[in-house]
Amino acid sequence: MKFEEIEVQLKKYKAEGKKLFSTSSFQTHSLVMLHIISRIDNSIPVYFLNTGYHFPETVAFKDQVASEFGLLVKEVKSSMPRYMQKDHEGRLLFTSDPDHCCYINKTAPTEHLLRNHDIWINGVRADQSAVRKSMKVEQPAPFDTMRFHPMLDWSIKEIYSYIREHNLPRHPLDAKGYLSIGCEPCTRRLDPEMQEREARWYGMNKVECGLHTDLVEK
Repeated sequence: MKFEEIEVQLKKYKAEGKKLFSTSSFQTHSLVMLHIISRIDNSIPVYFLNTGYHFPETVAFKDQVASEFGLLVKEVKSSMPRYMQKDHEGRLLFTSDPDHCCYINKTAPTEHLLRNHDIWINGVRADQSAVRKSMKVEQPAPFDTMRFHPMLDWSIKEIYSYIREHNLPRHPLDAKGYLSIGCEPCTRRLDPEMQEREARWYGMNKVECGLHTDLVEK
C-alpha cells in the first residue's frame, strides 16, 4: 500500500470508532511503518513486547525512535517472571521449548491487547517468509479483531529506499551483521547465503514466534 492508501484506511478505522494499536520489534526495517504512523496519527499506541531477553541496543533504540518520531510507545510483558520460565529440568524455556517461551512472552501479552482493541496494525511483509506471503492486507484475528498489514506488498528494497529518503536512524546492530533482530539468545548474525528470517532461532526448526501463526483466524 502507498502512503495515501494507508492514511485513508487508518482514518476510515478511526471514523468507524475502532480502537487501533500497533506492535513493533524496533528493528531498522520496522521503522518505515512506525514513521508512516507518526505522519498520519501519532496518538496510535505502539506496543513493545518486552520479553526481558532483548539486546540492550534494541531497548535504547526503541527509546530513541519514540523520541524522534513523537510516538506513543508503551511496553507490555508477560505476567510470568523470568525465573519461573523453566522446564521440569530447570532449563530456561528458550533453550528447551522456544515455542512455549514465545507464547509466554509475546503471544499471550498480545492476546490481552487484542481483547482491548479492534485493529492491530502489523508490519509483516510477504517477502519475509512463506507464512507471511499467504497473508492478506486485512485478516481476521482472535476476539473479533482485525489485523491490518499495510506493508505486506513492500519489498526489502523499497523499505531501505524509504529509510534513505527520510533519513531514518539505523539499529546499532545493523553494522555488526544483524538484519532480523529479536531476543538475544535466539538471534545470530546473518550469513551471506541466509534469508532474512533464517538468523532467528537458528538450528531450532522454527521461523515464527507465534504472533503471525497463532493470532490469525484460520
